[in-house]
Amino acid sequence: MRAVVAGSSGLIGTALIPALEASGYEVVRLVRRKAGAGESEWHPESGVIDADMLKGADLVVNLAGASIGARRLTKSYAKVVLDSRLETTGLLARTMAEAGRGRLIQASAMGYFGVRGEAELHERSHPGSGTLPEITIAWEKAANPAVLAGVHVQWLRTGLVVAPTGGLAKRLLPLIRLGLVRSLGSGKQWMSWISLDDAVRAIVFLAATDHVGPVNLVAPLPARNAQLIAALAHAAHRPRLFPVPAPILRLVVGPAADDLLGSQKALPEVLRRLGFRWNHPDIQSAADWVLGVTHDA
Repeated sequence: MRAVVAGSSGLIGTALIPALEASGYEVVRLVRRKAGAGESEWHPESGVIDADMLKGADLVVNLAGASIGARRLTKSYAKVVLDSRLETTGLLARTMAEAGRGRLIQASAMGYFGVRGEAELHERSHPGSGTLPEITIAWEKAANPAVLAGVHVQWLRTGLVVAPTGGLAKRLLPLIRLGLVRSLGSGKQWMSWISLDDAVRAIVFLAATDHVGPVNLVAPLPARNAQLIAALAHAAHRPRLFPVPAPILRLVVGPAADDLLGSQKALPEVLRRLGFRWNHPDIQSAADWVLGVTHDA
């Protein structure tokens, strides 16, 4: 079996490659430079891709796109973010549509729902309003050529990823290790999260299912922000002293702070129905995994 992965150098992509290989896939990475072993060169902005290689793939996983959390989402940068997603997704979808077969696992995001307070968000929930929902809706629609051609398409609405390196923990642990933070903002906002381990396992799991449509790629137990901080602080053996006001958080963490201040309570209805089992269903088990905490049997 052949799997083609776009965005293989990111947090999830880097961990996904060995997991796919362990599941029996020959993995081809799409890269925007001269290709080496196990790679194929592509340039989405100019429509360049090895169509024969892609059409022969059993699985295509698209995780590519400019980072949303790296910079403030100004009007100009929002266009960069959107264009990067439309170019990559559109090229893959159109090329796969020509073959009329295959399976596309397409990245999406919790941004689809917007900030929703206490509402429980399932895959069937309606989208939110604002810049991020608009970007995410257009991003998902870019895969429509593949859908209309009969390609098996799944959209991963991924929550905040908790990992030993990168992702949510990388943003928070410096503050937590200094014992300077009890919560971000009020601490009451819901955070839909997933461990990197479970995110990768879920993608490999989904590749073997018949599900078509969106998937909330999150843990089954969302946590309030203060609960998440408490779990990481407990695993790090650090006290929790002060709440961090939103303006200070934005100063220290940068644009990614908005991801940490909005409230989203997403539930993984599809993964539950399909029978997926999480290694880290609750935030304390994920925090312990991130910080290498072991428990005696």
